[in-house]
Amino acid sequence: MSTVLEKTDKRGIGISRRSRRRRDEQGAYEVASQWQLMWWKFRKHKLAMASAVILLLMYLTAAFCEFLAPTLPAQRFTEYKNAPPQTVRFYDKESGFSFRPFVYDMKMEVDTKTFRRTFQADTSKKYPIHFFVRGEPYKLWGIFKTDIHLFGTKEAGAPLFLMGTDDLGRDLFTRILYGARVSLSFGILGIILTLVLGLLLGGISGYLGGVTDTVIQRAIDLLICLPTIPLWMALAAALPRSWSALDIYMGMIVIFSIIGWTGLARVVRGKILSLREEDFTMAARLAGASDIRIIRKHLLPSFASYIIVNTTLAIPGTILGETSLSFLGLGLQAPVVSWGVLLKDAQNLETLAHHPWLLWPAFFIVLTVLMFNFLGDGLRDAADPYK
Repeated sequence: MSTVLEKTDKRGIGISRRSRRRRDEQGAYEVASQWQLMWWKFRKHKLAMASAVILLLMYLTAAFCEFLAPTLPAQRFTEYKNAPPQTVRFYDKESGFSFRPFVYDMKMEVDTKTFRRTFQADTSKKYPIHFFVRGEPYKLWGIFKTDIHLFGTKEAGAPLFLMGTDDLGRDLFTRILYGARVSLSFGILGIILTLVLGLLLGGISGYLGGVTDTVIQRAIDLLICLPTIPLWMALAAALPRSWSALDIYMGMIVIFSIIGWTGLARVVRGKILSLREEDFTMAARLAGASDIRIIRKHLLPSFASYIIVNTTLAIPGTILGETSLSFLGLGLQAPVVSWGVLLKDAQNLETLAHHPWLLWPAFFIVLTVLMFNFLGDGLRDAADPYK
């Protein structure tokens, strides 16, 4: 009898604790701010959370690419042109299992009929992989001069090609890391300028109305009517070839921003039109606040969740635009290293058939776009936390 009572008491205590926890959560939900509700809803979207982590790792990798890369992007290994990716091994027939990873050397062979060069693993030479090794000197972020790399071989000139090499014998893994900095930063900087133009012009158009609204809307109609890709190509081709790589990089950001602000501006205008006659807007106007301050401090924050979602979904489009123009030879040019520039080597189908590892940059482009889309889906769901 006492055992039954104890079980009943324990079950009753468990039920009361669960009900009390649900009541606390409901109370917290009722008094939480909009940003807290968005964060709680976003955390439940597992795919979006995983995408956010992957994107954070990718941007950290791009930020520290000099340290993470085993070589320099322009360093050439003339004896290993178009070499395939090496396999990192832990087992050797002679010495058995080893906790230190290593790679075998590669020996080039030429087919006497087709004169095609192939590489085979040379098991007589193996190169252990060490961490925090000294290699080619570089400047981290162009400021701190050092020669320490995260990993590499201690023997000078020893091959360590995790993703193979290109037709000039340059390590593709290193070039992809350096290209990530250019391509990923292009998406962020491009969307910042687009965001500024869209919010400013869209806010002014919706808030002031009249002639200002008419002029801005007709300009938006004109830009929307023009085909995007040919316009990109025409403006990019108009950039002087005498410009430096940095000038062309910034010029392309301006081109993408000038074309891409229209959609955001039109949506912002519609939101402003529905909010400019609200009580809090009238109160701010009567208090003497300027038009720009009312737009910036009162109207835009009221639909900030939409702005965040729109920004997240627009970044991959900017990255794809830069990649496309660089792939076609109208954007960034060598010696600048971006994912689009690297994909230019994959234009030749015959070369691609024999050297498929040249498509590695395409994998990272697809991965980045997918992660941003998953993140945008999670933010879009979280933007309506009451749903």
